[in-house]
Amino acid sequence: MIHLYLDDWRACPKGFALARNGEECLMMLRECEVDILSLDFELGPDQMTGGDVVAAMVAEKLYPRQIYLHTSSSWGRRKMFEMLYTNMPADVVVHNGPMPEEVLQKVAKSST
Repeated sequence: MIHLYLDDWRACPKGFALARNGEECLMMLRECEVDILSLDFELGPDQMTGGDVVAAMVAEKLYPRQIYLHTSSSWGRRKMFEMLYTNMPADVVVHNGPMPEEVLQKVAKSST
């Protein structure tokens, strides 16, 4: 089981696998069991957005156990949250914001 962090430029938190673009993120979701997924929305020019990733996740039923939305785009966060909230299975938890420090510390400690 992995923790997955999608972002095109932010540093990856300790204990997370990093996907720098939407294609990498979807590949990892297809090939790995993901516990925590943290999503950015804006992933660079001419790239998939976090919204595109969420749309593919919904279409392919690629759900991790928990999803956080760490994007600085309030519009993008709302779009991803609404799409996830209306389509996610009951056992998936979606957080409408970034991971709290205690989650980051717990994952970092478990990776050592």
